[in-house]
Amino acid sequence: MGIINFQGKRTVQKETVDSILISDYMTRSLITFKPEDSIEHVIHTMLKNNISGGPVVNDNYELIGIISQGDCLKQISESRYYNIPMDNSRIVEKAMVKNVETIDGSLTIFEAVNRFLESKKRRFPIVENGKLVGQISQTDILKAAMGLKKNTWK
Repeated sequence: MGIINFQGKRTVQKETVDSILISDYMTRSLITFKPEDSIEHVIHTMLKNNISGGPVVNDNYELIGIISQGDCLKQISESRYYNIPMDNSRIVEKAMVKNVETIDGSLTIFEAVNRFLESKKRRFPIVENGKLVGQISQTDILKAAMGLKKNTWK
């Protein structure tokens, strides 16, 4: 005689890896900077908002660079070295990193993990049709991973 199962048929909806996209977890509301912003403005903004950097965009919201705490520290160091006080003449455009590595929002979070591990970056801007649309950070990926159901992991 066989075993009788009284639980009935179960339907398991399994999220596929393909459905876990960066665009579902990226930050869309970003603090951005303009190339003509002063370094002092950037430092105040970063401290006020507890961020370590941000995208630099032009008037068309096209990504033209990234400014970070490290870039600001370099400006402070140069100011001290040359004995020139920090003022509004030190602007983002002269301090930002211009060659910015971006990531495609249609990648899965698992593909993003590999990009993070390969590049050692903490965040990637996401650009669509030439415009900045968001940013994905390592923290966003960790939050996404913790929210996944057990049956998603293979």
